[in-house]
Amino acid sequence: MFISGLLSFRTAKRSTGLRKENRAFVKPFEPLQQEEAFTLEGIRASIEQGHREEAQGASYAFGIFEGKSDRLVGRIRLSNIVRGAWHNATVGYYMDQSVNGRGYTTEAFGLTLRYAFEQALLHRVQAAVMPRNIASIRVVEKNRMRFEGLAERYLKINGVWEDHRIYAMTSEEWDPNQSLR
Repeated sequence: MFISGLLSFRTAKRSTGLRKENRAFVKPFEPLQQEEAFTLEGIRASIEQGHREEAQGASYAFGIFEGKSDRLVGRIRLSNIVRGAWHNATVGYYMDQSVNGRGYTTEAFGLTLRYAFEQALLHRVQAAVMPRNIASIRVVEKNRMRFEGLAERYLKINGVWEDHRIYAMTSEEWDPNQSLR
C-alpha cells in the first residue's frame, strides 16, 4: 500500500469506478452527494478543485494504492486547512469495500499524519468520527490520536445531523518513529 499526491486526470476513470462501486458502502458515513460526484466529469472537476486548493495550501488529497498492482483503493485528504494562529486541518478518507479491514486505512492515515507534520508543517490535525463507526475509531486510535470529546449534531451525514467523536494530534505529540500500521 502507498499513497500518492493529488489524483491526476489519468486516474480520474479509476476514481470514478471506485466511487460508483462503493457508493452504497460509504453512503452511511458521508454527506449526501450530488449525482455529479459519481461521474467522470464530476471527478475531473473535483480533481481540478483539489489542484487549486493544494496550490493555495488549503488542502492536500492523496490516492491510496494497493501494492505493486497500482490499483486505486481509496482516498485520504487533509482539508479545511487554516494557517495563522491555528495551523490546523481535518482529515477524511474512504476505502474500497473489497480491501476493507486489511489495515490500508490505518497505514494511509499514518502516512498522512507524517505529511501533515513533516511536510505541510501543520500544528494540529483532527478527525471527526461517528460513534457507530467502530472501524474508523480503530484507525484513529491506532494512530495515537487523542480523544477530545463528543460533538453533538456535528455534521450532516446521509441527510441526518450526526454526533461525532473528535480526535486530534498536535505536532508536539507526533512521533516520527511511530509505526505506520
